[in-house]
Amino acid sequence: MDLHYTEEEQAFRTKVREWLAENLPHALSEKIRLGKRLTKADYELWHRLLNERGWLAQNWPREYGGAEWNAVQRQIFEEESCLANAPHIVPFGPTMLGPVLLAFGSEEQKRHYLPRILNGEDWWCQGYSEPGAGSDLAAIKTTAMRDGDHYVVNGQKTWTTLGQHADWIFCLVRTDPGAKKQEGISFLLIDMKTPGITVRPITLIDGDAEVNEVFFDDVRVPVANRVGEENKGWTYAKYLLTHERTNITGVGFSTATLKALKSTAAQVQSGGRPLSQNPLFAARMAQVEIDLMAMTTTNLRVVSAASKGRAPGAESSMLKVKGSRIRQELTSLMRRAFGPDAMPFQNDYLEGGDNLDALGPENAASAAPTYFNMRKLSIFGGTNEVQRTIITKTMLGL
Repeated sequence: MDLHYTEEEQAFRTKVREWLAENLPHALSEKIRLGKRLTKADYELWHRLLNERGWLAQNWPREYGGAEWNAVQRQIFEEESCLANAPHIVPFGPTMLGPVLLAFGSEEQKRHYLPRILNGEDWWCQGYSEPGAGSDLAAIKTTAMRDGDHYVVNGQKTWTTLGQHADWIFCLVRTDPGAKKQEGISFLLIDMKTPGITVRPITLIDGDAEVNEVFFDDVRVPVANRVGEENKGWTYAKYLLTHERTNITGVGFSTATLKALKSTAAQVQSGGRPLSQNPLFAARMAQVEIDLMAMTTTNLRVVSAASKGRAPGAESSMLKVKGSRIRQELTSLMRRAFGPDAMPFQNDYLEGGDNLDALGPENAASAAPTYFNMRKLSIFGGTNEVQRTIITKTMLGL
């Protein structure tokens, strides 16, 4: 897949590629290549290395420690990082909360929180979804009642990704229960060490517990931790969601997965010839590559507009739907390419041991868990059905 880049952009790609070759720890890239799960220390290491290079907060202004990259630079970095088997940047601080604080936070909040995001002092998680308020996010029931210079927060959040590691959580809370759904919501920053907060893990279909439930029981939060105006949080929430949904597009992940899929399909034999020569399989690979090329171009346009201060609107919904479908198709094809080898055989377990090493190609064992994990993308960041409704109403006027 080739989009035509300028000489300057190609030079930037070379710089990124060379830096990754020199600075990406081999042990870390091997974990990614083999589909192994990363620890908190792994993410923190990569966070620190990128921040030292000045490449962590890619869409922040330089005056706040950001890289101030344009859309093409950010896409090139994502592609090269994925091709080099680098970890993804945990997005909650640099990619999601950071832009909200830059756009709506007070100067004091910017001075305090932004440097702590960069240097890794604060690990953030997102408190949006609730039981009964996922796709219909405006139906949240977690309350924050004013008590002097504090809010008292009660309620529950769910599907809180990596919340078990977090120091802070940015939350949508209802500060005016009598208002209409989209009104009466505020945006709070809450210290996870505050008394009354309980975190419980949720085990996913791939066996990992990367998401959590978070409970708030009479949690006292300073009013100074509110971002923007009281009862105006829905505006800030929508702004953040456009960045989240664009991030879900996963151009870099899909580009790297497509490359790996082509290599695997060329090596795996099917009916006495490479799987890549199977007409049906080859047609599916060709279609997903075409879809990826089209989405990559669209993603560049949307991210470029966002970098000029225009928050992406329904376009982010379109990218979210298309990006999740492409990632799901690629992981499905990878699982099919490996066939029985994609199953996580536990041969030693059958003999009474605990060794869970897989048989077959060394990277086949991650194919099924990755496929299962990618099923979440259809509902992650707002269900695809809801995104289609947004597209229908705002872009088609229906």
